[in-house]
Amino acid sequence: MKSADLLVFETLRPRLFLIAYRMLGMRADAEDIVQDAWLRFSASRHDEVRSAEAWLVTITTRLSIDRLRSLKNEREAYSGWWIPEPVVEMVEDTPEAAAELASEVSVAMLWVLERLTPEERAAFLMRKVFDCDYDELSAMLGKSEAACRQLVHRAQERIRQERPRFTVSKNMHRAVLDNFMKAAASADRDAMKSLLSADVEYRADGGGKVPSLDKLLVGTGRVAGLYWAVEHAFPERVVYKMARVNGEPGLIRYIDGKVESVQSFCVDDGEISRIYVVRNPDKLQSIPSLQ
Repeated sequence: MKSADLLVFETLRPRLFLIAYRMLGMRADAEDIVQDAWLRFSASRHDEVRSAEAWLVTITTRLSIDRLRSLKNEREAYSGWWIPEPVVEMVEDTPEAAAELASEVSVAMLWVLERLTPEERAAFLMRKVFDCDYDELSAMLGKSEAACRQLVHRAQERIRQERPRFTVSKNMHRAVLDNFMKAAASADRDAMKSLLSADVEYRADGGGKVPSLDKLLVGTGRVAGLYWAVEHAFPERVVYKMARVNGEPGLIRYIDGKVESVQSFCVDDGEISRIYVVRNPDKLQSIPSLQ
């Protein structure tokens, strides 16, 4: 192994991690894929590698496809809803921190990507997120350009069906969420209901590790009632904090100072239309307790 090889790999590591994470939705799995890519890169004959970047991106994508296929049965047997592991950044009240990150890998988007086949997911991400040309995609997936175009088309159609009808600005998203946070913290059921769409959907991932709803919760009354019930079950023990969750405004809920859940929200035409709540403690280990 040459130090130059390691430098190339370390330079590309962030991009490789993003590819693997967007494919798999779990940080540990993504890190394993990147490490495997490095081992294969370091053992390869570099005189046969025209572009280290293309080689590493291709092997990372292929390894991710294989890993996603092997995870299929595991996720189908998962207890309750499987929601991707969130990437969380705390939001501080400073102009610098107020600059939102790109929402290309929002929890809602990763949720939709779970509905695709591994190859559709790879084709869509590499084409639409990483801007690969179809000839690059063809070499990467070992398929014809026509087949790659069809994969991207099918993925786009599925994503279009699942996405909110209207897009909102980050400022509106955050304003709606801030109002909802205040309403939830004060157990104001009517205020919460006014911020939820009539057919709002609520999903929670407990992974069988903590109590959680296994069924889809739908409707303003039921969802607002659930937040109301949490406040009344733990009076003066619940704290909400705004955070960036996969680049979008989200919430962390603490009970007795410990992280209870990370919550992601879809805002559609000024109303909250979908809520994704991660309660599985295995997916919350990187988030510190409340100081």
